[in-house]
Amino acid sequence: MQLENYTVFENHTIRFGPGVNLFIGESGCGKTHLLKVLYAACQSARKKVSFPYKLVCTMLPDDYKIARLKTRKAGKQNCLIRVAASTTDDASDRVLTMSFSEKTKRWDAEVRGEAGWEQSFAGSSSIFIPSGEILSHSYNLNAASQVDNVRFDDTYLDILNAAKVNMSAGGCSTSKKALLESLEEQIHGTVLYDAKRDAFYLKRGNAKQEFHLVAEGICKLALLWQLIQNGTLEEGAVLFWDEPEANLSPSCIPIVVEILLQLQRNGVQVFLATHSYLVATYFEVRKTAQDNILFHSLSCADDALQYAASPKFDDLCRNAIITQFNQLLDEIYAL
Repeated sequence: MQLENYTVFENHTIRFGPGVNLFIGESGCGKTHLLKVLYAACQSARKKVSFPYKLVCTMLPDDYKIARLKTRKAGKQNCLIRVAASTTDDASDRVLTMSFSEKTKRWDAEVRGEAGWEQSFAGSSSIFIPSGEILSHSYNLNAASQVDNVRFDDTYLDILNAAKVNMSAGGCSTSKKALLESLEEQIHGTVLYDAKRDAFYLKRGNAKQEFHLVAEGICKLALLWQLIQNGTLEEGAVLFWDEPEANLSPSCIPIVVEILLQLQRNGVQVFLATHSYLVATYFEVRKTAQDNILFHSLSCADDALQYAASPKFDDLCRNAIITQFNQLLDEIYAL
């Protein structure tokens, strides 16, 4: 992926792994912006979805003006976003490019490679799990958003729509069953969608409970259960998850890591943004030789964004999590 003059990215080329890609860095270094532009590119594989329009609907600049996503530094030229899927023959139909300037109106960016991109990835699925809990907001959220009564970006609207639809091809593999059972132990139940009420419930035995009465951490695990159960997260899918640790009990983090590792083994590509030492370290200690884990670091130094990547968390340059953890240890030892 190549980003030029896009938000905080002035000129960066980032290569991703086919398994789990884990981004760390201080707030404001562009982790969520990176995940959202990748998500918009994945979504534009659908014929009815435009890459620039999807990007403004996920980023929500004022008046949907894509020009506001351009780096705001004097002298900077046009914004360029180039997303290329890994391929053995470097086929041009697997490259999607978008460019725009500060004069571009609304979302009228110049896009190249859309037709080939759509053809190459027809039928593929992608989903973005935001950092905030979403299941309790299901009731009429889409309708309210369409008439501008509320303002949620498309990641929230898309995740609810995906949770409502059963995409499973039928049957339940041993691996999928194990993932669901692991989550059921944590949430002590399953998820029920009531289409008449347009609402999700936590189902425990014969009883059901509204999700706004359930702890946010349990809601996040319940959403993951629903996405696995209904076939959204199956082979070929791409999962984006912003701060999976948010509102989650520390005891649940190794379980979530194991589930994400298994999804990666099942052919799901995973992109995570995290501030959690536990999340990053559990990936390091729980991965096997067959797992493909790549750690990415984004950091700001001397008013410039720095990028580094490593398959080992401890070897990652400019590791903000390790730096802060070491400072904490110094204070503990000083006591």
